[in-house]
Amino acid sequence: MKKILVVDDQPKVRELVEVTLRGDNYLILQAESGEKAIEIARAERPELIIMDVMMPGGIDGIEATRILRADPATKHAKVIMLTAKGQPIDRDLGLEAGADDYFVKPFSPLDLIRKVEDVLELEGSVRT
Repeated sequence: MKKILVVDDQPKVRELVEVTLRGDNYLILQAESGEKAIEIARAERPELIIMDVMMPGGIDGIEATRILRADPATKHAKVIMLTAKGQPIDRDLGLEAGADDYFVKPFSPLDLIRKVEDVLELEGSVRT
């Protein structure tokens, strides 16, 4: 069973993602902030983190992704940015921070399932 950490300051979004991905293949963890995401990722070592960009507090999704990528304990986790910020510059910033993919809200649950499966399928392969 693969662990997926869903990070979003809005409980309804976290719940929608969890319901979308719920099943025998995934254990879903949730965090409401960048700070909490880092804490949970270090403790639980998820294979995938679905990260919002805009969150209150000192660490947004971009900075949380940078921190997770720099940490040997969490750098293995795949990261999908899931955000309302859909401009090309926003996507570039997410990918430069270390995200593996970028997905814009509102989202199709079926498309999210496909995206998660695609990213997790790449796990273990060497990416350049």
